[in-house]
Amino acid sequence: MIRKDVIRKGAARTLAAVLAAALAWGADAPSILTIRVAEGDGAAYPIGSRATRGVTVLVTDETGRPVEGATVSFTLPAEGPGGVFSTGGRTEIAATRADGRAAVWGMQWNRTAGPFEIRITAVKGLARAGVVSSQSLSNAPEARDAGVGKVRAARGSHKLLWISLLVAGAAVAGVAGVAARKPTAADASSITALKIGTPTISLGRQ
Repeated sequence: MIRKDVIRKGAARTLAAVLAAALAWGADAPSILTIRVAEGDGAAYPIGSRATRGVTVLVTDETGRPVEGATVSFTLPAEGPGGVFSTGGRTEIAATRADGRAAVWGMQWNRTAGPFEIRITAVKGLARAGVVSSQSLSNAPEARDAGVGKVRAARGSHKLLWISLLVAGAAVAGVAGVAARKPTAADASSITALKIGTPTISLGRQ
């Protein structure tokens, strides 16, 4: 009898602990999740480039409050336009922070032009939500040369800046030299004095 009582008490304690954990988990887990793309939707990149902007999502509960600790998966297409994440795979997992946001960065795009979608899913407890982020890759010359053009423009502006500084420095040095040089006798002799005589007026018959 004593042994049965011990077993019953142990089972009761275990059940109570399980129920307490379930209640705590249920209180923390939202019943409904909402997810939306906060940054990076609709971005366009040249083929073969690397993403310079990330894709950030915001996960909230049924009351609109940010959800922390939700698991968010980002998935790129298996074929066609797309690429891989910085880890080399087509799926990246992130967790939402206290502000309900999760992000991925540095995707390496492939060389297939066209539009595509990143499929995004958020999960916490039994609640789940999904959204897609539209992206596109282009092989247009202006898209390919955009980065090179920016670098060349920056280099050109730097060259012009240095040339301007050199010219300005030379001009200042010349003016300072002239101002510092004392006038000589040759300079004085080269100055022609202008003398104006006394004007005369003649009156007479013509």
